[in-house]
Amino acid sequence: MPALSEIARYLDDLLRIPEIPDYPNALNGVQVDTGDDIVRVAAAVDARERTIGAAVAASANLLLVHHGLFWGGLEPLRGPALRRVQALITGRLAVYGAHLPLDAHPQFGNNVLLAKELGLTPTFGFARHKTIDIGIGGESDVPTMEIVARAAAFAARYGGSVRHTTLDGGRVTTRWAICTGAGASHDTIAEAALRHIDTLIVGEGAHWTAIDAEELGIAIIYAGHYATETLGVQALAAHVSSTFGIPWTFLHAPTGL
Repeated sequence: MPALSEIARYLDDLLRIPEIPDYPNALNGVQVDTGDDIVRVAAAVDARERTIGAAVAASANLLLVHHGLFWGGLEPLRGPALRRVQALITGRLAVYGAHLPLDAHPQFGNNVLLAKELGLTPTFGFARHKTIDIGIGGESDVPTMEIVARAAAFAARYGGSVRHTTLDGGRVTTRWAICTGAGASHDTIAEAALRHIDTLIVGEGAHWTAIDAEELGIAIIYAGHYATETLGVQALAAHVSSTFGIPWTFLHAPTGL
């Protein structure tokens, strides 16, 4: 069985952890260490009590997540924060987080895998963050409502639903972009307008994003923050499994968003 240090070195290189800029609280890489050999990997979107408990129950000792333990920044170890840490320690469960490095990955990334699910072929990067593109985009000739239907079928597999801005039933998407998770923002909408994107596919966004997009002639498809970020951790865990010869499991824990 491989050591966590061996798996972590491999993932750090594969995902370019040192090179990809991210938010400070993402803390990409090993967040909780272990000296035990890794016998099973569990994959989840979020490091939370529910997935930590499910990982321990599944006899996993490495939890691979997209959203790690420290999104809220510094906080006292009490309440849920304390329970999470206690469960990790007593369960001898390591945690490895990969946020934007996973979103942006050309093979295992949330964005490229969502495009594949929707039958779209990416040809350029999108959603610039400092020095890299996190999302992707491309050209098509598909009725926008057909993309909505494909997104709805995908989201339903993960207990989610799809919303979208007001659409003309005959509208055709000719130039699209994807930024999963909280992908509708001032920056992504401004970039979409600048780059003549007519359809923006995201996980979620604030109310005002629908107004701004409509006034700019951009359709937004909100396919769910959770659903759009389930694909990367599953693909990465499956890859770790095949590379290191250890089993893996996906822990489904939807948030309703």
